[in-house]
Amino acid sequence: MSVTVRPLGDKDFFAWLGLFEGYSAFYESELTDQKALQLWSWIIDVNNSLNGAVAVNEEGDFVGFAHYRTVPRTLSGDLALFLDDLFVAEDFRGKGVGTQLMDFTKAYARDHKLAQVQLVTAADNATAQVLYDQVGTRTDWVTYEIDV
Repeated sequence: MSVTVRPLGDKDFFAWLGLFEGYSAFYESELTDQKALQLWSWIIDVNNSLNGAVAVNEEGDFVGFAHYRTVPRTLSGDLALFLDDLFVAEDFRGKGVGTQLMDFTKAYARDHKLAQVQLVTAADNATAQVLYDQVGTRTDWVTYEIDV
């Protein structure tokens, strides 16, 4: 199986949406048309920091995606890439697609002279953690959310 990873483009909305529906279902998050359109508008807006990449198989099907954005690191005085989302369609998991998406993300960070790639994942997402343990270092930071 051959997969190519490339940046998302203007005409990719419907193919991307099918994957994003799977991602939302995986995390049991309701996906409305409004949310999907908002996220897509951020991804394709050159003035927004959110970007995306897609993994495409030989038949042209989207089989995975990554969403990422540049963030400042205040204590280091430099910039990093924050990987917000990484998703691989269930039928393609365990076939190297996640690794290819991570490699693309790391190359993007290097090409843009960013200091590192940062990410978080659910504590119970053991499958993703296997990949992330292979490509990065688990930190001691604890994540909090504050509703406003």
